[in-house]
Amino acid sequence: MDHSTISPSTDVRRGSLACVGLGMTLGSHLTPLARSHIAQSDVVFAGVSDGIVEAWLQRMHADVRSLQPYYREGKSRRDTYQEWVELMMAEVRAGKRVCGVFYGHPGIFAWSPHKAIEVARAEGYPAHMEPGISAEDCLYADLGIDPGRFGCQHFEASQLLLFERRIDPTGYLVLWQVGHVGDLSLARFGATGPAYRQLLVDLLAQDYPLDHALIIYRAATLPIQQPRIRRVALRDLPHAELTAEETVVLPPARAMKPNLAVRARLAELDALEKRSESA
Repeated sequence: MDHSTISPSTDVRRGSLACVGLGMTLGSHLTPLARSHIAQSDVVFAGVSDGIVEAWLQRMHADVRSLQPYYREGKSRRDTYQEWVELMMAEVRAGKRVCGVFYGHPGIFAWSPHKAIEVARAEGYPAHMEPGISAEDCLYADLGIDPGRFGCQHFEASQLLLFERRIDPTGYLVLWQVGHVGDLSLARFGATGPAYRQLLVDLLAQDYPLDHALIIYRAATLPIQQPRIRRVALRDLPHAELTAEETVVLPPARAMKPNLAVRARLAELDALEKRSESA
C-alpha cells in the first residue's frame, strides 16, 4: 500500500479558544455571540464575580469549571492567573473547543484572557476575544458621565502611585482598584488600610483640593441590585469603607484653559482655505 496517498485523519480535532465577557449584570448583558461561544464549546472555564453567576452559567453548559478555587490567601494573584492560562491551554492542546468566561469585559483588568489568547495564537490555535459590557460602560451610564465632554483619564491606583504619571484635573479621573492600592504582594484578599490610601490622597492633593467631592462607585452585578454610589471629600477617602470592586471617580476640579496659540493658527488655516475656494 502506498501510504503517501493516505490523507491525515479527519478525526483529530483542532483545539480553539474563545474568551468572552458576561457583562456586569447577570443575564442582562450577555450578547448573542458570547452565548454562542459558550454553547458551542466543549469545556467552559469560569472566572466570574460570585457563586450565583457561576450557578447560572452551569445551566447553560454541562462542563463548567470554576477558576475561583485557585485563589488563596497569601498566594500572589500573578501565580493564580498563570495557572488559569495553563488550565485553558491544556484543554486547547487536547483538541477541545475551550471558552473562558469572565465577568464584565474579558480584556479589561484581566491578564489571563489576553495571555491565553497570545499563547494559543503563538502555538497556531484559533483564538478570539469577544467583548462584554464592562464596569466602565456601566459607570458612564449610572453616573451620567460623557467622556467626550471634558475627557477622561483611567489609572490603576497602585500604578498611579508607583510611576510618574501626569494627571489632568480639567477632565474626569477614574481610579481602579483603590481598595488594593499599594499592595505590591498581589496576595491580599482584603483591602489595604487607611495609611495606604493616605499616600494616594497626598498624591492627588497636588492637583485637587482636599474638599473636592469624589464618587465611590460599584456597578450592579445582579438584576435585583442597584449600583452603589457614594460621595465623599478627597480628605475622607482613607477612612471610607471601600471594597476591592469599587471604583473612585474624581470629577473635573478646574475649567479647561483655551489654547489661544492653536486657535489663532486654526483661524489662519480657515482664512487660507476660504481664500483658495474663492480664487
